[in-house]
Amino acid sequence: MNRLNHDANPEPSDPLAERERIVCRVFEQARDASIHVARQIAELIRQREEAGQACVLGLATGSTPVSIYSELARLHREENLSFSNVVTFNLDEYYHMHPDALQSYVRFMWEHLFDHVDIDPDNIHIPDGTLEEDRIDTYCQEYEQTIRAAGGIDIQILGIGRTGHIGFNEPGSSRDSRTRLITLDRVTRRDAASDFFDEQNVPRRAITMGVGTILEARQLFLMAFGEGKAPILAKAVEQPVSPHVTASFLQEHPHAEMVLDAAAAEQLTRYRCPWVLGAVPWEEKKIRQAVIWLAQKLQKPILKLTEEDYNEDSLQDLLATRGAAHEINLQVFRHLQSTVTGWPGGKPEHARLPGDRSQRHEDIFPKRILVFSPHPDDDVISMGGTLIRLADQGHEVHVAYQTSGNIAVFDDDAVRYAEFAAAFNRTFNIDDSRTTELESHIDSFLRHKQPGQVDSDMVQSIKGMIRRGEARAATRASGILTQRLHFLDMPFYETGRVRKKPLGEEDIQLTVDLLETIRPHQIYAAGDLSDPHGTHRTCLSAVLQAVNRLRDSSWYAQCVVWLYRGAWQEWGPHQIEMAVPLSPLELKRKRTAIFKHESQKDRAVFPGADSREFWQRAEERNQTTARLYDALGLAEYEGIEGFVRWQGGLEGLQ
Repeated sequence: MNRLNHDANPEPSDPLAERERIVCRVFEQARDASIHVARQIAELIRQREEAGQACVLGLATGSTPVSIYSELARLHREENLSFSNVVTFNLDEYYHMHPDALQSYVRFMWEHLFDHVDIDPDNIHIPDGTLEEDRIDTYCQEYEQTIRAAGGIDIQILGIGRTGHIGFNEPGSSRDSRTRLITLDRVTRRDAASDFFDEQNVPRRAITMGVGTILEARQLFLMAFGEGKAPILAKAVEQPVSPHVTASFLQEHPHAEMVLDAAAAEQLTRYRCPWVLGAVPWEEKKIRQAVIWLAQKLQKPILKLTEEDYNEDSLQDLLATRGAAHEINLQVFRHLQSTVTGWPGGKPEHARLPGDRSQRHEDIFPKRILVFSPHPDDDVISMGGTLIRLADQGHEVHVAYQTSGNIAVFDDDAVRYAEFAAAFNRTFNIDDSRTTELESHIDSFLRHKQPGQVDSDMVQSIKGMIRRGEARAATRASGILTQRLHFLDMPFYETGRVRKKPLGEEDIQLTVDLLETIRPHQIYAAGDLSDPHGTHRTCLSAVLQAVNRLRDSSWYAQCVVWLYRGAWQEWGPHQIEMAVPLSPLELKRKRTAIFKHESQKDRAVFPGADSREFWQRAEERNQTTARLYDALGLAEYEGIEGFVRWQGGLEGLQ
């Protein structure tokens, strides 16, 4: 089906995009996507300035547009882009919300953009979250009138929520809705829980521009980054307009554009199964993707797929290009079979079969292994079984905890540990004056702490020590020596808030120094981009930038970088290049290691979209991958952890 408004909003490049009802521009790197939008905005600002006219921008908040604002600030600072003729209107604001609160969108906009450019404060408009309720209807009408008086919005920036909302227009919002007070969906509140340090602190209502208000903007850019946005994005783009997915209303706009990174686009038909749309180049990875897709669709093992199966499900061209079905089946099956290894660090000489010299089985044994863990529990949650196997097989395993994870500890845990420390000090007569100071501070600060308030330095330190202790316990349970743990406490993270500083030179240099010290033969890093708080993306960027700086070092010639995914999801079977099978005992040991992270047990501070405990998510993910391999005709295992080899570049990163 052809997209609506095809002539007014032509498809940018890909002839396989015919099912997309909105133009989608896909960039390998999220950063490039942001620069694309920032340049569109800058060009319009300059055009209007030359004409002596105002440029009216509709702005959004959240992690996605931050890099747009960063680029606009850079253009102002380095290329003399002036904002003196710019008028802004923000999409929404929580209600009730004081403008100085940490979670306020007023504060967000000043911190990320307005403080860094020459905009007139009188030209800034953000919904007022402090109004008396009987004033809201009138205020919302006035907000609409102010937009009209400014000449309407020229460019509107949007994000998309997991419910498909734009602004805070939750499912069920009408096409003609205007600025109003709205009750937030529970999914939206759960997704915002991290900003407020608990779901119970998230406001239940917000003031938002309506769908009709948004659609009156002359140009719309909806930004989406990461695998977590892929399912809802595909619905908004490829399915008919529905009030249940309010972003789908953008299909009716003549100048709407989805600006995505490759991860957010992965569920679009042209990426998920492009062969149903037309001819595709049949390189090896595409063949694997197509054959596995066919086997899953028909619920058949790969080796049982027939030529009729290929012909009847849009894969005639693959047969015509690559020959008989059984040959294609064998090729894909053998590749999948080759990914499975019980020796992720390579085999010792005595365990090798004659002629066994694959990439993972070089002569170096044992190896130095360096596992990067964004938070103090990602190592055991995401690759705990592989971690255990590497240690058991005699490798020198190091783990680098990139951030302290201190914001993800409940206040009650901090009080409990502080009370233990005070009792311990008294029992053994250790510096009683500092003990009294500690007790006094905990009593005065935590007992009067407001919801969402940033912890004091002392409380942050206590919470950081809690997470370090749990990491030590978890790695001991995995067989890793405590002296091989490295706590980097990267500075970008240490704000005490969910919103972090940009990745800086100090963060990258810490990583470079550790790599130079250990000189590993294998590096493991969190390669998922779905972490809802953006920490995984930032930590991965630090690792890959550090590796790029060191790639000419002599030791790096013998190094391989493997990417694992976090608690949110696993690599697809066509992507996996190393599959490490787990026995029932290893899965049980992995669970025990995860349990050592007691501050994250039962109910984590930031559970994300999945309310289950992390060990449950991890086991379900590992067992699902194993069942998938089994269904494709391979051996049956209790669980599998998947890895992708990094080949260079910074694809998908901001």
